[in-house]
Amino acid sequence: MRWLVTGGAGYVGAHVVAALVDADIPAVVIDDLSTGRRAFVPAGVPFVEGTILDGALLDGVLAEHRIGGVIHVAGFKYAGVSVREPLRTYRQNVEGMRTLLAAMQDRGVDRLVFSSSAAVYGTPDVDLVTENTPKAPESPYGESKLIGEWLVRDQEVAAGLRHTSLRYFNVVGSGDAGVYDVSPHNLLPKVFEALLAGRAPVINGTDYPTPDGTNVRDYIHVVDLARAHVAAARRLDAGQSLEPAYNLGSGDGVSVRAILDAVRRVTGIDLAAVAGPRRPGDPARIVASGELAARDLGWQMTHSLDEMVASAWAARTRLAG
Repeated sequence: MRWLVTGGAGYVGAHVVAALVDADIPAVVIDDLSTGRRAFVPAGVPFVEGTILDGALLDGVLAEHRIGGVIHVAGFKYAGVSVREPLRTYRQNVEGMRTLLAAMQDRGVDRLVFSSSAAVYGTPDVDLVTENTPKAPESPYGESKLIGEWLVRDQEVAAGLRHTSLRYFNVVGSGDAGVYDVSPHNLLPKVFEALLAGRAPVINGTDYPTPDGTNVRDYIHVVDLARAHVAAARRLDAGQSLEPAYNLGSGDGVSVRAILDAVRRVTGIDLAAVAGPRRPGDPARIVASGELAARDLGWQMTHSLDEMVASAWAARTRLAG
């Protein structure tokens, strides 16, 4: 059975496609290449350029390739930018999900793995986030992901959709030296671009209520994340039950300053960061338990912080070379 990966030419999506290929699961990619790269798609994987907002295109892809399940990664993912551009965010993430679900229903495709986000929690008032932690998104991006989960839930009731949503946190690293994080807003790409340009990296906010004043996040390696998507797809294929949502977290928080220390160790560059303003919609701390995902999906962290940073640096410097 073939799985369609929306956004499969993006940083996360391409790693998911590679993990499917490694697991001998046939994959098809659709991506509008607004942020993805055609070169990120593994050789031999069918690729369709287009948007998930195009229902007719989706219908044709589902039919032509006899798709049995969808891993939905495509979306507008910039929390800070979403505060300034909420309508764009809702169009891509909410209308995109609605269009996809409608096409799936019309073609009888009843399996979905949704790439959701830790942003659905906002700034939790607990040390460790579980799947039952109250949802209080603080940006249109987080709100759009939560609405996406609601749409999926409602389709389960209405049409028998079998699904799960994977709420993941800060994704870093690379499993392929040719695939790297292209986001201009994520921490490691911003730090790397500054280093390569001979500039001081900027820390967005040094006055948060955290031990060193910088954001604390749960950093996970993109390869571990991709494998969790494949594990969820396998369980759906096997007719096994899944929880509505899983946190993919390490249970350990790492501050921005600690990340910069790891960058120093990996690159050997003695960077001197400068303080900048907070980004809108950025919570101070969010760290999650991955116990449920470990139980059902075999989720585990297999990379240290330095290994995550080193793999990301290797991919970026290969591009620079």
